Amino acid sequence: MTTSLHSPAAWIALLPLGCYLLGLAWAHLRRRPLAVSGVFDGVMLAAAVSGLAVVGPLALLVPVTGGSPWSWPVLAFLFALCVAVCVLVSRPRLVVYNITVEQFRPLVAEVVSTLDPKARWAGESAALPDRGFQLHIEGNGGLRTVSVVNVGERSSPEGWGEFTRRLRRAVRGLRVRRSPWGMLFGCLGCGLLVAATWLAIGPSWWPLFAGRSPSAGPSPPPSSAPSPSSMPPPGATDASSRRSVGA
Repeated sequence: MTTSLHSPAAWIALLPLGCYLLGLAWAHLRRRPLAVSGVFDGVMLAAAVSGLAVVGPLALLVPVTGGSPWSWPVLAFLFALCVAVCVLVSRPRLVVYNITVEQFRPLVAEVVSTLDPKARWAGESAALPDRGFQLHIEGNGGLRTVSVVNVGERSSPEGWGEFTRRLRRAVRGLRVRRSPWGMLFGCLGCGLLVAATWLAIGPSWWPLFAGRSPSAGPSPPPSSAPSPSSMPPPGATDASSRRSVGA
């Protein structure tokens, strides 16, 4: 499998990334923030770059496997295994799209106070001793995406699960303005999908614009030999030759 722009593999790199950008556009154009788990966010990001991995590093490993029919299934399994390991070793988190830190922090503080009145804050971090976990707010104000991360070494899964459920309900009740990043992500996603569609089916349908079927081969060059219908029969040629000689 080649990685040139006009190869059949080129559209595979653009299609998942375009779909991911359209999903981001939808999340940022909503009037309410969208909260997803860190596992879901990591898997979606891995799916977005899977096409780039197919035409890049994975394609470079295909010759090493000797062209076996099991090459691509094995490489796809290894890629999925790497993604699973990265997701499992990452800290639990909740990712919220289309919200700022200033809008998000009061919601977190309200949920924390209802869960554990003994909670203590230190900057953007909070410790909940009765619930057995600690959290930290990570914000990217420019992209309007905020995460709350479980930073405790020995955290209680039950306490963290209850916190994320309540925080999701609080986030769904908040109304925000549409993010200007939504239009940018949407335009980029549509552009990548159009490019992927063109690379996938465009070259095969281009002959239609030239007036011939896509399956038809190139038109043969014009021949200078006379056609059989325009050639005189052999008897007529001999007769005309004898008349010219007798004259």
